Amino acid sequence: MVTQFKSALRNSQSTLLQDAVGAASLVVMLVVGLHLPGLI
Repeated sequence: MVTQFKSALRNSQSTLLQDAVGAASLVVMLVVGLHLPGLI
């Protein structure tokens, strides 16, 4: 199981950064959306 995990991580290493940036942008949009009513 550990070898499968390492293999999957090695094969998807190029898209891992893109996924992290996408997840961070979703969190930022959520926080901004929740604070937007308080600004108006």
